Amino acid sequence: MTGPRFHPLRPGATIPGDWYSGSIPTNIVAGEGSVVDSSACFQRYKTIAPCGLRVGEGVTIWRTSLAAEIDGVIEIGNYCYLADAAFACVQRITLGNDVLIASGVTVVDSDFHPFGYTERQMDAIALSPIGHWANRPPFDAQPVEIGDGVRIGYNATILKGVHIGAEAVIGPGAVVSRDVSPGAYVAGNPARQVDPAELS
Repeated sequence: MTGPRFHPLRPGATIPGDWYSGSIPTNIVAGEGSVVDSSACFQRYKTIAPCGLRVGEGVTIWRTSLAAEIDGVIEIGNYCYLADAAFACVQRITLGNDVLIASGVTVVDSDFHPFGYTERQMDAIALSPIGHWANRPPFDAQPVEIGDGVRIGYNATILKGVHIGAEAVIGPGAVVSRDVSPGAYVAGNPARQVDPAELS
């Protein structure tokens, strides 16, 4: 490996020697000391919001997909670490300060497809080579909010509409489909509150 592992997160910048030929989007705001490993993190960043990504100070984004749809907004507080995670945002995903997200974590604020059989067929056609995305039927989206000091373990999934309270711990592989109280430890599918000793 040549060159530095991380690069300043600067709107519109290209990263020298980056394996991906894209650039960092211009419609972002990033605080001092925030870094990214590659512009590939923005491969699926499609938002046209004036500020589609707001990042605080001292944030590290490593191998994380920041997939924001046309109106999506992702907000990340100060001193967060995102390691090889995936964010899929139609509406809004918000992280507080000091949030640690492990490899394989997925955070979504939508179902991304309708549930009904007929609507799902229509959606598949709209997304096919013979269709057009503008003809997609509506689907549900609800913002996700992750509080200060939250720790999310390997391969956990955070689903739409979930609010995770400050200092909560999400165990590896957990599927979080409902709100988590501040300071709680949750694990399992569906995630439930557990004794912290069960996570060690």
